[in-house]
Amino acid sequence: MTQQVATQTVTRTRGVERVLGGQFVMDGAGVKINRVLTQPLQRRLDPFLMLDAFGSDKAGDYIAGFPEHPHRGFETVTYMLTGRMRHRDSAGNEGLVTNGGVQWMTAGRGVIHSEMPEQEEGLMEGFQLWLNLPAKDKMSAPWYRDIPNGEVPRFALPSGATVQVIAGSSHGVDGAVQRDGTQPLYLDIDLPEGATFEQPLPAGHNAFLYVFRGEAVVEGKGVPQARMAILDNAQGADGVRIKAVAPTRLLLIAGRPLNEPIAQYGPFVMNTQAEVFQAVEDFRAGRFAAA
Repeated sequence: MTQQVATQTVTRTRGVERVLGGQFVMDGAGVKINRVLTQPLQRRLDPFLMLDAFGSDKAGDYIAGFPEHPHRGFETVTYMLTGRMRHRDSAGNEGLVTNGGVQWMTAGRGVIHSEMPEQEEGLMEGFQLWLNLPAKDKMSAPWYRDIPNGEVPRFALPSGATVQVIAGSSHGVDGAVQRDGTQPLYLDIDLPEGATFEQPLPAGHNAFLYVFRGEAVVEGKGVPQARMAILDNAQGADGVRIKAVAPTRLLLIAGRPLNEPIAQYGPFVMNTQAEVFQAVEDFRAGRFAAA
């Protein structure tokens, strides 16, 4: 159900530090994706490690899916706009993420999972975000939750904007998932042409937005479709103000940086190289399957 809420106001908005187009790559067994948040940006956008955008109505671009592969040390958030994807993992979890649904998985100390399409034709479109875990939680027990579309909180503003709150809180509406350590904010914002959306952001939290329909403007800087804008951390700024040039839909993502070392080797994200080597050894020894 969509709630009606009042508009929040921002006194001083953050600006755009830079606009980026991402990198087109093949992942899994040959899935075509746009890697919007790439590895060189991990320190700047701490605690976020990666954002992939995928979308195609050609089955050959996605049908091979993501067969069994391991993870350790972070969380994955899959947000499916359109399509059907089946999740199975070595911790005994299984679920189907469908139109508008979210799959939130904490890999923790280690899990082996697969993400495979349950469709052979039609559009598949969505996102996968990698969210780092604090050092103290990297070896926690794996956790998994399917959040169907109907359970994702949403609200509407007098401007005609509609917002889905996947994580964090916006305009007094709490999202589907909360995390104390990284305090992630994850919003899907749909704006009619000319509408403005304002979102308070805590000082020091890193933030970015990704426009996947239309075009947005932040502090006079245009952000075209299929582009990511990294928001600056200007002193005294208390949030962001986004205006739609055309009918626009975008993700707004922010979080509290961990300010911890990042050691990554493929699907393992730890704090030291020694911990990464241990993750590889544990995986090869079959210890992830007992997670």
